[in-house]
Amino acid sequence: MAVKPIYAAGLDAGSSQTRLVICVLENRRIRFVGASAVESQGWAKGRIADQQAVTESVTAALRDADSCAAAALQSVVVGMGGPTVRGANGRGVLELGYIQEIQQTDVRRVTERASRVQLMEDRMVLQLFPQDFVVDGHPGHRDPRKMLASCLEINVHLVTASIQEHNAIVGAVNAAHLAVEESVYEALAACYAAVLPENRREGIAVVDIGAQSTELVVYYGDAMHLASTVRICGDHFTRDLAQGLCLSFEDAELVKMEFGCAISHSSAENVLVELPTPGDRQPREVSRQMVNRILGARAEELFRFVRGEFARVGMERSLIGGVFLTGAGAKLPGLCDAAEEILQCQTRFGLTEGIQDWPLELNDPAWCTAAGLAMYSAKLKEHAGLQKENATWIGKMLK
Repeated sequence: MAVKPIYAAGLDAGSSQTRLVICVLENRRIRFVGASAVESQGWAKGRIADQQAVTESVTAALRDADSCAAAALQSVVVGMGGPTVRGANGRGVLELGYIQEIQQTDVRRVTERASRVQLMEDRMVLQLFPQDFVVDGHPGHRDPRKMLASCLEINVHLVTASIQEHNAIVGAVNAAHLAVEESVYEALAACYAAVLPENRREGIAVVDIGAQSTELVVYYGDAMHLASTVRICGDHFTRDLAQGLCLSFEDAELVKMEFGCAISHSSAENVLVELPTPGDRQPREVSRQMVNRILGARAEELFRFVRGEFARVGMERSLIGGVFLTGAGAKLPGLCDAAEEILQCQTRFGLTEGIQDWPLELNDPAWCTAAGLAMYSAKLKEHAGLQKENATWIGKMLK
């Protein structure tokens, strides 16, 4: 009897493009089998404005996936981002009463207490990331099990989201006849695909630049220290060109991608660019340096804001592993150089690692989030499979 394949899929429902990556889990390894990208509909300023239109985009991505696996797909891990997602530090305390050995149940209880924070209306905990444990007043422990203590504390970083926005994206995916296994912060998914776990220990940051939102995460050691949303995104670069050069948004995007660079001194003053104009008007020209000066000013603002976020958690001088730029907005030429100049640390593009048969044409920062979501789905299914294998017959009876 043939073994039924285990599919792991990630859905990056972005405001500009909806990307779907489908993989199969084989012998605890993940192999690429299909992907698709379609233009997104139903989004405004990083939030869902038309849930039905988002559903249609998800359905189109599922239909266009170049794989027979798409027909058998029943569930996905979906990305969550935008201005409604925020990060904050939290703490949980568990008094054990007397000195005793810390058990797994104690770790679970103190983690649950850290997650029970008082949130504003319409807020929910999307994900919780342990930073360290404090055992009888001594911090810095990664795994306190088997230690003797009378008091256990945990420091965590919480990623919270709007309940309404979360329900909207889950509802849109469900309406496309797909179950949502879990919703994951998009910058975390991009980090999951682009940065190996052993490289996060040196201190790294991932800046995921989308069309209508930019998210970032910072890791030091094995712990997440920051999850944040940046108010500057890819569309800001295009709007600056549209206003500065008196162009439509579509023409400004074309100029940005064909002639733009985030470093203003990268081209000579006498190099001219012919601007798109309506058919009944004379062609206009502008120096390429002017185009780059407009884009460079916005890039500087973006990375100064990012540097401010690093400073907020004391990490502006601790990112030995560097900064990884992901998302479609990261592909602007010169953006890595602009980031290095302002952030004063090594900067590179984040590209997908760890998926077997990953196609060269998808070796692109824009695909990192969808790939990371598929990898997250594979990990969930692998964990569920191990639990099933390890369950004894008496355990199954007592469930």
